[in-house]
Amino acid sequence: MDSEQSDKTGGDNGDGRFLRLFVHHEPALRAYARAIVPTWDAVDEVIQEASVVLWRKLEHLDADENFLPWAKVVVRFESLRARRTFARDRLVFSEELLSMLADEASEMEEEELVLEKSALSLCFRKLSPAHQELLLAPYAGSGKVKELAGQSTRSVNSLYKLLGRLRAKLQTCIESELASVRRLSISKGNLQSRPQ
Repeated sequence: MDSEQSDKTGGDNGDGRFLRLFVHHEPALRAYARAIVPTWDAVDEVIQEASVVLWRKLEHLDADENFLPWAKVVVRFESLRARRTFARDRLVFSEELLSMLADEASEMEEEELVLEKSALSLCFRKLSPAHQELLLAPYAGSGKVKELAGQSTRSVNSLYKLLGRLRAKLQTCIESELASVRRLSISKGNLQSRPQ
């Protein structure tokens, strides 16, 4: 068996690939499942079952970029299977309605992610290169903030305090950008709905 094949069938690299993809997309998959099943406990069960199926069938995934749509199909099937156990409850919607709601939630979620990524990119570019480097330092490995402190006249503690302020500033900027986009979207919607 060649290394590429063992990558996809469960060797250490295949496990790492699966974990990386699954952890990255788990919040979106949980939200998608929640649009179909009635409780968060059911979501936990669905995600657990779906993760086993996804891991077993990872070799069928042709490209990492296709993981989320592929995983959503598996989550949908597992959600519908779990939903059948709730079918006796009068508050459970039909499978057709749930599929429509899940599709709509998925589209909205993807649009929201694109907007958030755009806002993050825009706000990040507004920061100085030194501040950008500091914001990325905790993700570059242990000791990077200490290394930056050694290269400057600041203490490690003061850099962590600055890091907290920069994160808050970045969050405020992102929220402001998203609010602007939403206001613009609402304005466009109001203009389009007015009779000419």
